[in-house]
Amino acid sequence: MSRRVLITGVTGQDGGYLAEQLLAGGDEVLGTIRPGRDGDEALASAGLGHLRGRLELLPLDLLDPASVRAAIAAAQPDELYHLAAPTFVPDSWDDPTEVVSAVAGGTAAVLAAASAQERPVRVLVASSSEVFGDAGVSPQSERAPMRPRSPYGVAKLAAHGLVGALRARHDRFLVSAITFNHESPRRPERFLPRKVTAGVAAIAAGRAETLTLGDLAAVRDWSHARDVVAGMVLALRHEEPSDWVFASGMPHTVGDLVDTAFAAAGVGRHAPDGSDRVKVDPRFVRPPERWPPVGDPARARELLGWQPRTGFEQLVGEMVAADLRLLEAA
Repeated sequence: MSRRVLITGVTGQDGGYLAEQLLAGGDEVLGTIRPGRDGDEALASAGLGHLRGRLELLPLDLLDPASVRAAIAAAQPDELYHLAAPTFVPDSWDDPTEVVSAVAGGTAAVLAAASAQERPVRVLVASSSEVFGDAGVSPQSERAPMRPRSPYGVAKLAAHGLVGALRARHDRFLVSAITFNHESPRRPERFLPRKVTAGVAAIAAGRAETLTLGDLAAVRDWSHARDVVAGMVLALRHEEPSDWVFASGMPHTVGDLVDTAFAAAGVGRHAPDGSDRVKVDPRFVRPPERWPPVGDPARARELLGWQPRTGFEQLVGEMVAADLRLLEAA
C-alpha cells in the first residue's frame, strides 16, 4: 500500500536515507526545508540531487507554529516523520533557549498541527540517547532512567515526554524513536566519527600528517543511519504505538574507531619514524563516563524484527572510502 509521507528535515542525514527508502518502497514522499531556501540547492548540498523531481519540498520554520501548521496542512500526510531539529549537542550550551524552543517547542507545534488534520496521521518523533545522561545503568533500554546532562538532552526529553503524554491521553498513534549514535558518509565533519574518517583519509592521501582528537577512551554505540531509519519505518508501521531504542548494542571506544579507520584506509596509525599520527589534546579529555551511552535494542529486535545490517567495521570502512573519493575528486 502506497502512503503519503511527510519528512521534516529531509535534507539531514537521517531524512535523506529515509526518503530514499520510502521512495524505493513506492511511497509518495514530501519533505520540509527552511523558508527561503532553494529546493534544488538544498538537495544538492545534502548529496540528494538524485532525488530532484521525486519528492515535493515545503517550507517549514520550527520556531513558527503557523509555518508548521501550513506545511502539514499542505502535505496531508498519512505518516509524518519529525526529524528536523538541531543535532550537534555542544551547540546547545551556546544558546539553550533556542535549542529548547526548536526541539521541544517545534515538536509541540508538529504534534498539534498533525492532530488538527481531518484524517488520522501517524507521527514519529526522533528522540535521542542524550535523554538518558546519568541513567545509572548501561546499556540503556526504553525503561532506563532519563537524567539528561545537556540542554540538548533536556529539550529532547521534553519532546519525548510530550509524545508519551499525548499518546496516552488522546489515544493517538505517536512514536518516539530513541536513537543512539548513528553515522554515515553524509554526516558533517564537525561530528566525531566523520572527523576521524575524513582525517584518516587525508593522512592516507598525503594531505595531512596528523589527526588531533580528544578522549580516545570514550565509549559510544555507533550504528549506520541507514539501519536506524529502517527501524523508524518499522516502528511507525507497527500495530501499536510505542517508544523504541535503536542502537547496535555494541560498545566501541574512540580509539577503536581510529584504529578501524586507519585499517580501512590501508595506512598505519604510526608513521615510519614510529610517531603516533593521532595527537590527543588534553583540553578535550574528560573523566570516564560511569554509564556510557550504549543502547539495548532487544525490544525492537523482538517485536519489530529490526536488526542492524551494517557492522561497525563496515560502517567505518564505508565512511573512509567515501572520504577518499572526495579527496580524489577535489
